[in-house]
Amino acid sequence: MQPGRGGREPDAITALAAEAYVYGSPLVRQLSAVQARLQEGFGALGPAPFNDFAHASGPATPGTHVPLAPADLVDALAQLDLSGGPVRLHVPDTGGAYYVLQFVDAWGNVFAYLGTRATGTGEGDWLIVPPGWAGTVPDVVSGVIDAPTSVVSVVGRLACDGPGDMVRVRALQQELTLTHLGDRAHRTGLPATESGVPGELRFFEELRVWMGDFPPAAADRAYQDRFQPLGLLEEGISPYVSAGAGLVRALGRGLALGRLRVEQAARRTAVVADGPSGSWQTVPHLRDYNLDHFGVGTIGSPEWTVPDREASYLVRAVAARRGRWLPHGYEAVYAHTSRDSRGRPLGGDHSYVLRLAEPPPVRAFWSLTVYDTPGGHLVANAADRYAVGDRTPGLVRGADGSLVLHLSAERPVDPVGAANWLPVPAGGFRPVLRLHLPDQAVLDGSYVIPSLERLVDRREA
Repeated sequence: MQPGRGGREPDAITALAAEAYVYGSPLVRQLSAVQARLQEGFGALGPAPFNDFAHASGPATPGTHVPLAPADLVDALAQLDLSGGPVRLHVPDTGGAYYVLQFVDAWGNVFAYLGTRATGTGEGDWLIVPPGWAGTVPDVVSGVIDAPTSVVSVVGRLACDGPGDMVRVRALQQELTLTHLGDRAHRTGLPATESGVPGELRFFEELRVWMGDFPPAAADRAYQDRFQPLGLLEEGISPYVSAGAGLVRALGRGLALGRLRVEQAARRTAVVADGPSGSWQTVPHLRDYNLDHFGVGTIGSPEWTVPDREASYLVRAVAARRGRWLPHGYEAVYAHTSRDSRGRPLGGDHSYVLRLAEPPPVRAFWSLTVYDTPGGHLVANAADRYAVGDRTPGLVRGADGSLVLHLSAERPVDPVGAANWLPVPAGGFRPVLRLHLPDQAVLDGSYVIPSLERLVDRREA
């Protein structure tokens, strides 16, 4: 059946196209990112072929130019193609140091974790197998990771205590390896879309091709059958090469409507996450849309899943837009704010303190990093310090264990303030507090991060 015909009016096609955007944009965003990483790399990570790791040369610096990049973790990234068979992953013994490997399928579902919380920090080998694989598992592997799709992203983060710690981290990078075990050659790129498709229909063409090559769970396949009138289930020659003007208009309007729905939902999520003036925003449940694939290290209990499947599609689309490879809240919570305790925007023309009566409750570590606004980049400072946290040497605590962090553009004059100083940019800035392996108090909100207090300077006295 030709898309746009068969009894459906243009308004119905537009509405259906909007639903298709909400449903399919995570797939298109994820695989577009995979393609870019294969060809161009990302930030400090150079390009790498399928089934090979790209490693950062160190934690993020002002020269990294990646928004909100962590200053105390070293990134590793691999794109796996399992179309030729399984891949063996070797993980080194980190000696107790924090690390995580996060496995993301083509639809953006986080379906497995390896690392400190999930599997410990010891050495091991893991077999990553494609959908439907029924081969023999080698005796030497620690376990099997069943991939929901034949293309998978492995997102790695290794804790690093500064430049002096990079010798240890580089040794771990060398031991973090992938070996293709399949009996067929794997892909060198993603399935190609047709070049003759007009630009305004490119999204639907990518969704059509990639939806066919990377099918979702059975329940989702039943849902996506509704998109037959859009041509998204057509095989072979693209129906969009010679699409009629009416269909092009309806799909274009639907694309705009779908984007608007995702943007509005993202704004609502930010409002819900925000609270009183100066409070910190956290969204620990933004990754709860995975309802079907719970592998090693994941939690499938009700508090970590969205009860309504169709509602999960919008949550997934918002997550794909806001931060593609962020982890579940039970792995890490990232809190951020842009205002002080009285609701005033943060700026480097003032000085601030963060008073921690007790350390944030985590089982791994916490750290605070500051980025400029609106870009979200690290800004060079004379102290060459871009994060402070429970691993920072020389911090001065009170007799009761409390900690007062000083955020200012200029180094504080008093010795305690100087020791606990985190430099900020001259203009607007946004602090991000990363809580790795947060305790339940963080997740249920009973632990409240104190607001930043603006200090009174001579101009205001």
